[in-house]
Amino acid sequence: MKKILIAEDDELIAALERDYLEAAEFEVAIASDGFEGMRLATEEEYALILLDVMLPGPSGFDICREVRRNKNTPIIMVTARKEDVDKIRGLGLGADDYIIKPFSPSEMVARVRAHIRIHERLLSEAREPVKTQVIEVGGLKIDTLSHRVFVNGSEVALTNKEYELLCFLASNPNIVFSKDALFDRIWGMDACGDTSTVTVHINRIREKIEDDTANPRYIETVWGAGYRFTIL
Repeated sequence: MKKILIAEDDELIAALERDYLEAAEFEVAIASDGFEGMRLATEEEYALILLDVMLPGPSGFDICREVRRNKNTPIIMVTARKEDVDKIRGLGLGADDYIIKPFSPSEMVARVRAHIRIHERLLSEAREPVKTQVIEVGGLKIDTLSHRVFVNGSEVALTNKEYELLCFLASNPNIVFSKDALFDRIWGMDACGDTSTVTVHINRIREKIEDDTANPRYIETVWGAGYRFTIL
């Protein structure tokens, strides 16, 4: 049974999330403050973490940052604020998705399942004993078997979504993909959210692989259309 960590200080919301996840046959652990959330998230193993932004003690952002130092566990941020700054900050720290309160419990379960499925697929592909495939363009090298990315010989760390987005674009060079198409491809048709998620992830990837983010060499913005991975 897959185990989910809920870090949430509102007892009613935590209980609601727990009940729906247990009904979907997940095992659930609950942390009611940031200190317990930090301990469980960093010391235990979970299939996914539901992480409230505002917690007593360390915030959800603090926990997300610490988890991402060593783990690729899928993280869904939960926030009561609708401002884009919270979304951008959470995604920038390595969160995979976000949910705004109040939310539909069934939507929450659908997102949990979608992110676990994507994460498991990435792990499965990395274990498959197939011939290594390398995408190499200029100083960028993507090893699709080991899921490792190198820029000018130095390895860069990408989150699961950043890696999958980069790999998809690099595997389909010189083709323009709209933000809607990329969202559907990477996050899945049953994952809810908005396409600003794509923009945030593209910007994060550029920060890690581009020499000049203002004049990107690899991922080009096609204004009014979307993005393409450029091979000259």
